Amino acid sequence: MQPTFETLIGPILKEVSRSFYLTLRILPHSLRGPLSLAYLLARASDTIADTKVIASGDRRRHLDALREMIKKGTNLRVVQEMKAQLMSHQASAGEKALLMHMDDCLFFLHGMNDIDRYHITNVLMTIIRGQDLDLQRFKESSDELVALKTKEELDEYTYLVAGCVGEFWTHMCLVHLPSLKNWKVDSALENGTNFGKGLQLINILRDIPQDLANGRCYLPEEELRRQGLSPRDLLNPLMMDQLRPVYDQWLARANGYLDAGWAYTLAYPRREVRMRLACAWPILIGVRTLEFLRDPARNPLTVADRIRVDRKEVKSMIVSSLVRCFSNRSLNRYYQSLRTRTEN
Repeated sequence: MQPTFETLIGPILKEVSRSFYLTLRILPHSLRGPLSLAYLLARASDTIADTKVIASGDRRRHLDALREMIKKGTNLRVVQEMKAQLMSHQASAGEKALLMHMDDCLFFLHGMNDIDRYHITNVLMTIIRGQDLDLQRFKESSDELVALKTKEELDEYTYLVAGCVGEFWTHMCLVHLPSLKNWKVDSALENGTNFGKGLQLINILRDIPQDLANGRCYLPEEELRRQGLSPRDLLNPLMMDQLRPVYDQWLARANGYLDAGWAYTLAYPRREVRMRLACAWPILIGVRTLEFLRDPARNPLTVADRIRVDRKEVKSMIVSSLVRCFSNRSLNRYYQSLRTRTEN
């Protein structure tokens, strides 16, 4: 039995999106459906790319098949083949459910209006290109550790898997929200792109040990070399002091990207409360995460030090932003107080 669209963007979305579910659920009704569906399909492609027990060549083939179905329509034989090979290897019930209903996601995508489908297809093509590039680039074993070569490669990666989402988000808002008719579009696109890149960069800086264990070093090799380090040296937590100059410069860049995201948030008219909150929440969580990452008592090269902002604190941020969201001055004062605490 085919699920309703509300089932897909409700219970199934909640199972796979964790904290981002809050952001998607607060969106205005006209945006909630298409943005949630885009997220589900991006998450499905991510699940395919991350199913490491399957050979990378097979995963790339599945990504290419998904890409074709997003562009041209569902092929049930191909979907069944993907389910048969992938579902049994998922530890998460949510990801199993998502793969089970991948054909339903595609069905609803191709039932959308031309403009929404065009923008969703474009962003998914970009995201899948980034995922496919990872599968080509990395060997997925700490015995065959590969690093990105340059800061330009890291910047490209953060754009492909997250910065493009900021662009997509902006285009969709311009289509669906008449209140944005006077928006400075070029500025919004730039800030939205940097917003997405900042969130992805925080994930990279937080997840270094896990990525290294999977044969991936996203910190540029050229910068490590200037500090007398190789990618393999980062497997040793005692190298954190030597890594610190490289790490801190990327922390600073992530902070700058979040500042761009905050300017993007405040640019929404005050009556667009749902949009302001949907943007503010991931930024506030990101700022708090950066505070943890700057803590000298923590070692980002240690697996046990992986950071997650607890639910109680997230709820406090939600309440604090709710009572301030109608005032740029009050909302900005709250952000700057967190930002200053992070830098100190």
